[in-house]
Amino acid sequence: MSPHQEPILLIPADLLASSPLASRFRPQGICGSIVYFKRYKMEADLDELPPVDPPPAFCLLPWESRLLESHAEVLGLSFQGEIDSVVFVSLSSIEGCRGLMQEIVCRSGFLPEATWLATCETGCCGSIQGVRERPGLGAIQNLGVLPVYRGRGLGRALLLQAMHGFRSAGLTRCMLEVTAENEGAIRLYRSLGFRRVRTVYKAVAPFRRG
Repeated sequence: MSPHQEPILLIPADLLASSPLASRFRPQGICGSIVYFKRYKMEADLDELPPVDPPPAFCLLPWESRLLESHAEVLGLSFQGEIDSVVFVSLSSIEGCRGLMQEIVCRSGFLPEATWLATCETGCCGSIQGVRERPGLGAIQNLGVLPVYRGRGLGRALLLQAMHGFRSAGLTRCMLEVTAENEGAIRLYRSLGFRRVRTVYKAVAPFRRG
């Protein structure tokens, strides 16, 4: 692979074929057995942030190592059946999200200040993680809210809490990536000052489980 080629993500063919969203991927591009997903890189300044105001009956818990499993379970349930569970196979199961969380917290740039878990009277319901991408810049890794709790402002509260965490760590900007099909997420990000700075394509190659 040349230095200029995008890495190709391998994903089980049965997962790709069985996804209820599969028909929506076709306009984004296919080359042979490779499917391409359009994604936006977005950035926001951290200088003027509104206060965090979680919706009533919800609580945001700061990172603790004992909460890793809860973060993984929330992510797995939040992304189940969503487009990003096809773009990123690790998000398609709780086991995959557990490995993903372990990878995130072991990174040298992991920021506990930007990693939060949302809870309510029925249990855990939202998760977000952040890392220091480079000096001055933080990166949101994943933002997940269980479907039943969406539309209440919980995703906004989590994202804003992470942005405040980046700023408290001395960062001045933050970034994230979002799949172009995820219009609801894009509206949320724009409402908090994120602007698109680049369009990229994620290559996904189906394979058969052996």
